[in-house]
Amino acid sequence: MPKTTAAAAASPFFGILLVASSVHLLNDLMQSVVPAVFPVFQESLHLSFAQIGWIAFTLNLTASVLQPLIGSYTDRRPLPSLLPIGMLFTLLGMLGFALAPSFACLLLSAALVGVGSSVLHPESSRVAHLAADKSKGFAQSVFQVGGNAGQALAPLLVAYLLSPRGQTGFLWFIPLAAIGIALQLRISRWYRGQLAARAQAATAKLPAAAAAKSRFSKRFIAYALTILILMLFSKFVYLASMSGYYSFYFMDKYGLPLKDAQMCLFALQFAGMVGTFLGGPLADRFGRQKVIWFSILGTAPFSLLLPYAGPVTAFILCLAIGLILMSGFSVIIVYAQELLPGHVGMISGLFFGISFGLGGLGSVVMGNLIDSYGVAHVIEACSYLPLLGLLALLLPKDSVIMNGHSSLPAS
Repeated sequence: MPKTTAAAAASPFFGILLVASSVHLLNDLMQSVVPAVFPVFQESLHLSFAQIGWIAFTLNLTASVLQPLIGSYTDRRPLPSLLPIGMLFTLLGMLGFALAPSFACLLLSAALVGVGSSVLHPESSRVAHLAADKSKGFAQSVFQVGGNAGQALAPLLVAYLLSPRGQTGFLWFIPLAAIGIALQLRISRWYRGQLAARAQAATAKLPAAAAAKSRFSKRFIAYALTILILMLFSKFVYLASMSGYYSFYFMDKYGLPLKDAQMCLFALQFAGMVGTFLGGPLADRFGRQKVIWFSILGTAPFSLLLPYAGPVTAFILCLAIGLILMSGFSVIIVYAQELLPGHVGMISGLFFGISFGLGGLGSVVMGNLIDSYGVAHVIEACSYLPLLGLLALLLPKDSVIMNGHSSLPAS
């Protein structure tokens, strides 16, 4: 473990980082349950695949549009009180899913959960940044691994809690959301105290942040961000195909029940949790660009094999895919934050928002394609998406970012 990572783990602020990660777990658990339970919605409300896609799109759109706006605003005026308010929106969304009698009510519930997520990610990423000291990659990974843990647990809860009970099983998430509100109240008090204690220091650093912002030309920043966004496209559209539709493919191909299909998704998300935790420290040690490149392109051999594997081999391949693919997201965020220092909330909101937006848009497109061509063809086509990881070789090297020397001509 790098010295800076070990120091961060020993920091007195590490406790609050763990609490923020725990809230991230609860938030992403409840958010990830929604696509994992699509087969239940399809059966109870007789939905088409296109309608399923619109639920995923609504969930992700509300998160993706609001996150960068909230992040940009709170870069200028942090709002600790937003943290518990965001979790309250999630609680209302869970209640709505439990009682929704129609497709329209499902859309409204999805929007509420999306709003809750849009508040949590940029502000909680700022909390992680405040508690990080010099190990930004490690701190972002600790925060992000909470979200991946929640995503990993979602298929298990669907298999053993929601599937037997149907929609009313969502009522079990109300206490979890209430715990999240209580934890966010604690974090908001710490956050408010840190803002007050660091106000003078933050004011003194504003000129330095502005100088750091101007190290690169607008053309160079646009070039690097475009490549990072293409990496997000590859990652999150592929994950949308897995979380939203792989269960249908698995049940149709192998003739096995939903519970068995959820085990593959659990393998994907559990391994992703491990990969997320490892990605930040590895990037702190070996470099951001290398880890980003490996996390996307390294997934391709396993994703290409997955549609043609048997059920046992599919479980093993999902472990490999999750471990490699998930290792890069926290690294991508830190890389972008180093491109634009002084804009932690905006960058976090933008990249979380883009990731959710791409996942939601991909779900709508895939739902319509599945209605027309069948789930097998769409899952097979999506297996090629990680090949876009080749584009990560075009990212500027870490030395360029750290030293502030643009390799592109100034605009």
